[in-house]
Amino acid sequence: MRDGGRVSAAIEVLTEIETRHFPSKMALKRWGETARYAGSKDRAFVSGLVLDALRRKRSLGWMMGDASARGVMLGVLAFVWKWTPERIAEAASEEHGFGALTDAEREHLTNPVALDGAPAPVAGDYPDWLEERLVRTFGADQAVEMRALSERAPVDLRINTLKTDAERGAKAVALIGAGPAGVLPTAFRIPAPEAADRTPSVEAVPAFSKGWFEVQDLGSQIAAAVAGDVKGKQVLDFCAGGGGKTLALAAAMGNTGQIFAHDSDARRLADTIRRGQRAGVRNLQIRSPIEATPLKGLEGKIDVVFVDAPCTGAGTWRRHPDAKWRLSPDQLAKRQIEQDSVLEDASTFVKAGGRMVYVTCSLLTDENEDRVAGFLERHPEFVVKPIALDGVTHVTPEGYLRLTPHRAGTDGFFAAVLERSSYTP
Repeated sequence: MRDGGRVSAAIEVLTEIETRHFPSKMALKRWGETARYAGSKDRAFVSGLVLDALRRKRSLGWMMGDASARGVMLGVLAFVWKWTPERIAEAASEEHGFGALTDAEREHLTNPVALDGAPAPVAGDYPDWLEERLVRTFGADQAVEMRALSERAPVDLRINTLKTDAERGAKAVALIGAGPAGVLPTAFRIPAPEAADRTPSVEAVPAFSKGWFEVQDLGSQIAAAVAGDVKGKQVLDFCAGGGGKTLALAAAMGNTGQIFAHDSDARRLADTIRRGQRAGVRNLQIRSPIEATPLKGLEGKIDVVFVDAPCTGAGTWRRHPDAKWRLSPDQLAKRQIEQDSVLEDASTFVKAGGRMVYVTCSLLTDENEDRVAGFLERHPEFVVKPIALDGVTHVTPEGYLRLTPHRAGTDGFFAAVLERSSYTP
């Protein structure tokens, strides 16, 4: 495909996302199924354009004086991908292109509307209704935090110490351009690709099939490390999902003790089984909700209960930018109810002297500090154990972990460690 056809396809996909409210992954898949002529580079090009448009659609629409899919896409080409007006005009006029530029479009490509006068949600690329909540979380840093959340994200890797060590793992991932990510010795990073480029195929590296490393954001790795010393312990991953943090915890345990993986959705645990086998985990028990009482017998006996709670995913908007436009106040309220329920249920398994780790991949205080504060009011037997992790400086005055793309170069994560002083059945 030529550039004009690729841009035209991206406008088509973005329009479908906007009008039919499809997730970007589904809309891109639907386009790929009809565009059999598109090669892998074409698909990467179109996907990159669409995701960049979703990351910054309000600010780009403002700059172009046109918030339509076409206007936003022209803004991506000019102000994100740095195409010249001449190159854009040439692509527009190609066969299968997106149509000749108007005079107004040419003017805005050369002289965009300044963002200085734009409302904060427009300049920061988020829905209006989130304004008050984001100001509450970030205060004066809100603008810079939201700009960072609109950038492309790197690909982070975790060396699996059950199969290799950090030194040998480093040599293996260097083949795909990964270098140390900092903070954790087993964390490595492939920088975010340039416009229209693809990240290297991680799964094509022989070491991946051997289980030497996993794809996992550095923030997620740090959140798992917050659990502290888990060797020889009884650990319950209460919301295990696909198993990313389960595997990180298992590696930290060194196949000692016992780790139980549970999730309310049995289908998600299927991945955990497969990934655990590849990673060489030998101390894992799957507790599926298919069973009538999957966690029976664990009440009050667990050293560390890890709660990766269901949330809005507001900290992952760099990777899933369409999610921020689909989020609604009702959905946020629903998540808070779920979080309170999960904390209540998970707390019953923490033994006296044990700890519960509450984690979300959200930036919003509503899902983080507020939920912990409410839980502590209902459960005075739990107290906050301030987080202290070598190399991690992003700890709030209350002792909680707060990671953001701007502050830590990671996805957005929150973590709180709550220690139990006594246990009463």
